[in-house]
Amino acid sequence: MPTDSSDRHAHWQNIYRTRRTDSVSWFRPHLEVSLDLLAAGGMSAASRVIDIGGGASTLVDDLLARGLRHVSVLDVSEEALAHARQRLAERADLVQWLAGDVLEVALPPGGFDFWHDRAVLHFLTDPADATRYAQISASALARGGYAVIGGFAPDGPERCSGLPVVRRSAQQIGELFAPAFALVQSHAERHQTPTGAEQSFAYALLQRR
Repeated sequence: MPTDSSDRHAHWQNIYRTRRTDSVSWFRPHLEVSLDLLAAGGMSAASRVIDIGGGASTLVDDLLARGLRHVSVLDVSEEALAHARQRLAERADLVQWLAGDVLEVALPPGGFDFWHDRAVLHFLTDPADATRYAQISASALARGGYAVIGGFAPDGPERCSGLPVVRRSAQQIGELFAPAFALVQSHAERHQTPTGAEQSFAYALLQRR
C-alpha cells in the first residue's frame, strides 16, 4: 500500500475525485452489519462514536437518523469527507469532520464510546502500523467502550482499490487488539459490490477492558 501518510492521502484523494461514491467496490447503501454490532454494544443517542475511514460512507446518515449527536468521521481524504458533507446538507453541521491519517491524528484519550472501522485496518500491511492502530484505538476509547472492526476475511480478496490488504478472521482481529480488548462477538458477511461480485468480510465486536 502507499508507504506513508502523504502517499495514502494522494491515493484516496484520486479515488474520490475520479469515481462515483456509489460505484466503488466497498459501497453499501447502509452498513447493516456495522449498525447491528454497534447496537449489540449498547450504542445509544448519547454515545460518542467515531467512524474511522468513514469518508463518503452512509453510516453517519444512519447514526444521525438514530438521534446520535456526538458523531465524528475521520478520513485521510478531504474529497471523501466533502461528498458526505454535501449529501448531508445542513445536517453536516451536527458532525465533527476530521481530515487526516488515523496513525497521525491526535485523538482525545478516552474521548469515544464506540470506534467503528470498516476496511481501514486491512490496508495497514506493515505489522508495526497495525499494532500502532490497535494502540491508538485503545487510547481513544473509554474503558468499557466498544470497537467494531471489519475487513476482508481469510477467503476475501487479496487487493482492494489497487492496493494489497491483510485478510483476517474475527479471531485474528481480536488477537491483534488483545489484551486491551476482549472479543465479544464475530460476524461474517458476503458483501455484494455494485458490479455484482461477492466479497467475504469478517467483523469483530471488541470491548475495551
